[in-house]
Order: sequence, then C-alpha cells, then structure tokens
Amino acid sequence: MEELAELKHRMEEERPDTWEELPDIPLYMDQVVSYLSRQMISFEEGDGLTPAMINNYIKDGLLDRANGKKYGQEHLAYLTAISALKQVLSVREMRALTAIGRERRDSKRQYEYFWKYLDEALTATARRLDENTTDHDLPKVVLDLALRSYADGLACRRVLAIMAQRDGYADLLSGEKSRKKDK
Repeated sequence: MEELAELKHRMEEERPDTWEELPDIPLYMDQVVSYLSRQMISFEEGDGLTPAMINNYIKDGLLDRANGKKYGQEHLAYLTAISALKQVLSVREMRALTAIGRERRDSKRQYEYFWKYLDEALTATARRLDENTTDHDLPKVVLDLALRSYADGLACRRVLAIMAQRDGYADLLSGEKSRKKDK
C-alpha cells in the first residue's frame, strides 16, 4: 500500500533539527511559527503551533518569555518538544515534566534526550508498519497502534506522577504552582 510505504519512510527519515542544527540567531514570532511547522512530521495543515498557543505556553509557565520579541535556540528546542508532547500530555503534565527535566539537566541535554527518544520511538513505530498491508487489514493496524498509544500513555502519565511526587512537583500536576520553582 503506497500510503503506508510513504508513512513508514517519513517516520524512518524525518526528524526535527538536532540542537546543533537549531538556528543560533534569535527569531521573531512569525519566523518561529514557520520554522516549527517544519520540525515535526505532519499530514494536515493546522497541526502546528500558533502564536496564541506559544503565548499561552509562556503564560502557563511552560516556556520562558522571549528575549525582547525574539526567541532563541532554547525556545525552539522547548517548542519542538511541546509540538510532539502536546499530542499526548496536558499542559500541566508537560509543565511537571519540564520542571523535573530542568532540575536534572540543562536545556541542551534535555533536548538531546528528547531527540534521541523521539528518534527511537519513530523508528520503532515505522518498523511495525508493513507496506504490504491490505485494505482489509487496516482496521487491525489502527487498533494495534491506538491500543499501544493508550497503553503507553497510561504508563507515561503514571510514571510522571510517581516522578513528580518523588521530586516534589506533584503540585504542578494538581494545577498549583510548584514550591520548587525557584530552586
């Protein structure tokens, strides 16, 4: 099936820029939105981030404010991760994960960690796709992928809750401001 072959190929080949490939000059909001639209695999228009979404992520404490009106490499790294994680995690959950990550490693290392595991996840899912799948078997493929996504999401949220509790960030998951924010 041609469409599955294309999906498999894109999942095997397309990756967001590495830390070293992220623009090292600050970008204005419209440049950021344009850049981010090319960072993740997308099949439909409107799947990316909008200026309003970015401003909300800043307001929600998920992303640092721009320097003046310009966004740097660190902003682009976090926004790339947000683009992927927003498909699975709530803003609250992303905020807790980001806070824990910031405590454990700097932005560059956090992004490299994100990139490595995104690469592995895309590759693993691509391997599960068989371009010889018939139309008759597509419902089985969809069900398999959906249930794996459910199971992974369930485990992800539980592990995040355990980690947040142990690291003192459980209040972020409940909607309160973290007491460890200034740490």
